[in-house]
Amino acid sequence: MSMTQHAGPAVTTPPASGPKETDGRTTRRPLALRLLARPEVGVFLGAVAVYVFFLVTASPVRDGSSMANILYQSSTIGIMALPVALLMIGGEFDLSSGVAVISSALTAAMLSYQLTLNVWMGVILALVFSLGVGLFNGWMLVKTGLPSFLVTLGTFLILQGVNLAVTKLVTGNVATDDISDMDGFGQAKAVFASSFDVGGVQVKITIVWWLVFAALATWVLLRTKYGNWVFAVGGNKESARAVGVPVTFTKISLFMLVGFGAWFVGMHQLFSFNTVQSGEGVGQELIYIAAAVIGGCLLTGGYGSAIGPVFGAFMFGMVQQGIVYAGWNPDWFKAFLGVMLLGAVLINLWVQRTATRR
Repeated sequence: MSMTQHAGPAVTTPPASGPKETDGRTTRRPLALRLLARPEVGVFLGAVAVYVFFLVTASPVRDGSSMANILYQSSTIGIMALPVALLMIGGEFDLSSGVAVISSALTAAMLSYQLTLNVWMGVILALVFSLGVGLFNGWMLVKTGLPSFLVTLGTFLILQGVNLAVTKLVTGNVATDDISDMDGFGQAKAVFASSFDVGGVQVKITIVWWLVFAALATWVLLRTKYGNWVFAVGGNKESARAVGVPVTFTKISLFMLVGFGAWFVGMHQLFSFNTVQSGEGVGQELIYIAAAVIGGCLLTGGYGSAIGPVFGAFMFGMVQQGIVYAGWNPDWFKAFLGVMLLGAVLINLWVQRTATRR
């Protein structure tokens, strides 16, 4: 009697339900921690807090023209804070940026007036001069190995002395001559210092340029090879050089970007007031650096964004004008800035520790 075996259906054990095991490297971090890891989040929250504070305490802030004025003050700081921030992300900073603005304006004004040139020639020559100052700073840094503090402090003192001495020598005064009646002045003013009407409110063109430059800087940092180079040389320049990053080019070009920013702001000042005081600009470099630091850039380099300094500059403009609109003593402005700077540094430190905590 034969026995036949019949194969029964295969029994498959269903996978056990429950959380899938992952190691620490593949665990997705919570959204809140990922947001805190962004360098601009802390300053954005601070900017909102400052805005709400003055909105409540200073009723003129609620007016459209007052906000346009606040944004204008912010833009004149923010345009320079952007290249300064990029330079800081690249691991350096520039103490000469404040007086470099005045140097550029003086160059354009005196060359145009004394040589009876079209003011656009003065503008172009001032751009060459400003880029040359940035080139000098960057070249000295990479060739000597000196810290940027010493190199740019030397440039700061040189420019400060030259601004005063050359202006007195050429014009016989501490200010340049009025160039408002010279050829090309109207066209240059339209580019650097004009206003346009939005709903009955006069808006300065520098606000538009500020936002355009911020968008361009953000794209460069996040979407281009050059942006990767900036972060790399700021993090560790030797490691960056080892993987093929052109460290020398990147450092020098960042200083030249600061020169470009100084030229642009200098042209705005020249065509806004038609003349330039040679002793101005001292101390402004600290404002630009502080706006970048408040915006989340580290003095040690390798970390930061272009959007953060936009909010940092807005906080400066908000405080500067908000104190006036609130009717307070403007002498308190620098005290407020000091509190803002220390507060921003502490907040950024807390944000970084929170964001890196598992």
